Amino acid sequence: MSQSDRSVRVRLVDVARVAGVSKTTVSDALNGTGRLPASTREHVRQVARTLGYRPNATARLLRSGHTRLLGLAAREYVETPWVYADLAYFSQLAIATTRVALSHGYGVVLLPTSGPEDCWLDIPLDGVFVVDPVEADPMVGDFLAAGVPVVSDRRALAEIGSAARETGRWVDFDYGGAVRQVLDHLEDAGAERIAVVAAEATACFHQQSVGAYQDWCAERGREPRIVYMPGPGVQHTLDAVKDLLAAPVPPDAIFTLVEVSPPLLLDTIRRFGRSVPGDLLLVCTTEDPAASYTDPPISTLSFLPVETAQVAVELLVDRLEGREGDPGRLLSADFQIRASSAFPDQRPPRPAVSPLTPG
Repeated sequence: MSQSDRSVRVRLVDVARVAGVSKTTVSDALNGTGRLPASTREHVRQVARTLGYRPNATARLLRSGHTRLLGLAAREYVETPWVYADLAYFSQLAIATTRVALSHGYGVVLLPTSGPEDCWLDIPLDGVFVVDPVEADPMVGDFLAAGVPVVSDRRALAEIGSAARETGRWVDFDYGGAVRQVLDHLEDAGAERIAVVAAEATACFHQQSVGAYQDWCAERGREPRIVYMPGPGVQHTLDAVKDLLAAPVPPDAIFTLVEVSPPLLLDTIRRFGRSVPGDLLLVCTTEDPAASYTDPPISTLSFLPVETAQVAVELLVDRLEGREGDPGRLLSADFQIRASSAFPDQRPPRPAVSPLTPG
């Protein structure tokens, strides 16, 4: 068949004519149904491959009731449009979710991060992974009400009610425990004025993390120092750090709960005449691999996007394919201590830093 012939969609009847069989036989052979000799089935499939026949996806959906598509939704910021590639965590999560789904024979659709309510219901999906759902998230409720299996965090499913226990699964972290681990480390390393950069978001991660920080400060009689970002983006994080460093009494440790560019963050700090870890300890919640290659390497708190994607997709696939499986999984965050928050006796000599004009 010539290239010009291939530009015209090959129909089931075309395969039947060339193979010398009926349309029903072609349908049975390609769908693995009917009672056909193996030789006939293989002959039809070979003809279909040669002709370049592709089954109509819509028709196949109507017959099977399945799309073989999973949705991925990031709900951390629902008021501001942004894309998954903007932030390292969500970029890695999307890649990992796609890779795991493909290994199970499913494709992945990235759902809008913002938009009209219930717009997502127009997209035919077999199941959905909702990351960082907002409080009483309508997306989680709408999909579950429509009978579409959902994987999200425990709070989101608890807010929906009993129906979630039938079609919902969860993957979660002890966010508060992870935050306390970082704060305890910074305190042990000598920090007395620990500041946090957080997001103005109702996602469970942000609410539990900020709450843990506030409780930790109250237990020690310390005043919380929190700067909130209005939306996603590295520049917002850098601006928040600038606000902290420009304070009359600046912090001696900064813990970011939002994604940031490690090299740009260190450059911003140096422009204020501060050295890391000489007079400022630093821990970042980030998946940016550059954190381990900066000078000094930055301590990081990771919420494991690759592992999270693996668990979430497997929970969805088990639910879709009728396997009982686990109702959910609690994962442990990974805290990597590097030179940016090292103990005093492990820190390198403090370099000479020439103050630059903050900007």
